[in-house]
Amino acid sequence: MTSIEIDPELIGIGAVAVLLLAGGYWGLRVYQRRARRSALLARLERVAFEAVHQVLVPDGMGGFIHIDHLLLTPRGVLVLDTRRVAGLIFGGDQMSDWTVMGRGRRYTFDNPQPSLYDRIAAVKALVGEVPVEGRLLFSNVGKFTKGFPKWVLMLDGIEVEFPVVDRSLISSPPFVEFSEAWSRLVAQLRPSPHLFTNL
Repeated sequence: MTSIEIDPELIGIGAVAVLLLAGGYWGLRVYQRRARRSALLARLERVAFEAVHQVLVPDGMGGFIHIDHLLLTPRGVLVLDTRRVAGLIFGGDQMSDWTVMGRGRRYTFDNPQPSLYDRIAAVKALVGEVPVEGRLLFSNVGKFTKGFPKWVLMLDGIEVEFPVVDRSLISSPPFVEFSEAWSRLVAQLRPSPHLFTNL
């Protein structure tokens, strides 16, 4: 019986090739995440006079609550909770869990509306009479097939609901009041350790 001898040099070359492929794949994924993040931030900052991202806001009870994005818009302060959920999403205002179907699997996640209300309340407590709105911003890799639950907004629709701002308006009423409240709010924020959500 003959034995097959494998050249150790070929094994080394194969191992290096596998490592290079794995490193290239990982590098591509990192690049794609960074590109999506840059594109998202640029998009959000076009619809806002000012913006802060990944922050902790005092919750009024001695603790802090995480907020993905806070924007100062012509309508007041906007709280954005961002979600990257791929697949068909089934959710409703009265449902405790929302369901996702895609890529051959099905799973659920908690209805994000109650958490959004908590974030809005925390911001309202700090900005006084300035209007505060909130939205659940979902990436375009998901699709709500039965209509949108309250406060859900798809990424492609953000400029429709919140048009690009005219920055020259920031020095005119009522934006002066908005700007003062925004400064008070930003002074109380802390950086959040939560991971950035790439849409």
